[in-house]
Amino acid sequence: MLQDMNSFRLNMLLFAQLLLACACHTGGSGEGASPAANEVVFTTPLPGYRGIWYSNQPSNDSLVYKYSGGLGTYPAKHNPFAIYRKEVNKTFFCYGGADFSNPQNLIHCVAFFDHEQGEVPQPFALLNKQTADAHDNPVMSIDREGYIWVFSTSHGTSRPSFIHKSTKPYQLSAFERIAAVREENGEIRPLDNFSYLQVWHDSTQFLAFFTWYKQDTSMLGRNRRTLNFMRSTDGIHWRDVQMLAAAEEGHYQISTLRQGKLGTAFNVHPHISEEIRGLNLRTNLYFLQTTDAGKSWQNAAGKDIALPLTTLNNEALVRDYQQQGLLVYLKDMQFDSRGHPVLLYLTARGYEAGPQNDPRKWNIAKWTGEKWAFFEITTSDNNYDMGSLYLESDSLWRILAPTARGPQAYNPGGEVEIWESRDTGQHWQKAMQITANSEFNHTYVRRPVHAHPGFYAFWADGHGRKPSESRLYFANKNGQVFRLPYHMPQSHARPPQLFLP
Repeated sequence: MLQDMNSFRLNMLLFAQLLLACACHTGGSGEGASPAANEVVFTTPLPGYRGIWYSNQPSNDSLVYKYSGGLGTYPAKHNPFAIYRKEVNKTFFCYGGADFSNPQNLIHCVAFFDHEQGEVPQPFALLNKQTADAHDNPVMSIDREGYIWVFSTSHGTSRPSFIHKSTKPYQLSAFERIAAVREENGEIRPLDNFSYLQVWHDSTQFLAFFTWYKQDTSMLGRNRRTLNFMRSTDGIHWRDVQMLAAAEEGHYQISTLRQGKLGTAFNVHPHISEEIRGLNLRTNLYFLQTTDAGKSWQNAAGKDIALPLTTLNNEALVRDYQQQGLLVYLKDMQFDSRGHPVLLYLTARGYEAGPQNDPRKWNIAKWTGEKWAFFEITTSDNNYDMGSLYLESDSLWRILAPTARGPQAYNPGGEVEIWESRDTGQHWQKAMQITANSEFNHTYVRRPVHAHPGFYAFWADGHGRKPSESRLYFANKNGQVFRLPYHMPQSHARPPQLFLP
């Protein structure tokens, strides 16, 4: 009874917050508009770490869906989910959580791992997104003063997006809802919609890559996924909004920041005919970079590129996979010590789950300073297997990913392995498998910003073919895996170690 009452109170509180935010979302816009007064939102501790379970596109076969599972750290096009700050010796993280009384409600949750104490608090519920769609998962940023920012994304235009900022540095008990605005064609408009957000902070400003769903009248009114960039010094006023790419039916992108250099890698959704088109045909590999916060953009060779890109064949093209009949699924990217981009992605022969589209190859594309070089790493059994790339040094590159077959074979995720290269990506060997004999598939292994050896990777699990509970995990640099407490009546707890590599 007490747990039911607590769940009811939580739902009422979060629903009230959503109504308030939506009321502000419908406010006026236009030239001269200014941000509304920010509202304070008090977070609610939850009695455990529970991730969202989500499915997409029924497949009408034994694998049930195109993809599904525990997707609290989904998708690859969202970043970051976790950030380490040495000032307080904590790794802060966010995830898509499940409502304890109604698993169809996506709860945006925030928490931290205290490296000195080896403990986590009860997670804090910030926002009920009123959907089960894991595309609405949050991402996180931390500014120079230590304020925590949570960006609540949306899948397209059917729901609003939100920005929250902690009221105190490194504290999660209360947030301000930020009424952000953007400059567009000389007008000031609310910033209340963004999808697939990757937001980086370089100690002076926020630098964000995101997707807008733009209606294209030349293509029968369909919404294209256009790639965009913007920046802000205060998180409230966003400027220099620019479209990077809008070819055919759109794109997906991933990005990174290192020492003032920003990079984005993306694919394309081609339109071959009315019957052969769209996101399930994602293909090709492209790359752009900027060293002046988006004032100019270049390809890897340093050639200036005019934007937006609107054709398939352009000077940002890294490799034409459409001609090879292969699809491209983006995973992660980094800059190496020389500032050269290194891209991690998977190729497959088709979008459907199952052995008919094997082999699914994990690939590295790296810029040598003169050309792109390509290397194969391993294979796995689903297009939505997702891992992270760690460039430890010039002599050690690592990948943490669920590349070993899991209990729900050919569904997203599996057992997590560590792969290593000691010749800058040319050859790879499996160093260890860090999960085994799991009940559910492990999915979407994420690398924290400035990853601490004690909280080196972060992910969730879930049944690959039917709704299930979803637990959350982290691993240290040695490959030891810990589960965040699913049931947590106390305010703080030490996560138990589950797997021994």
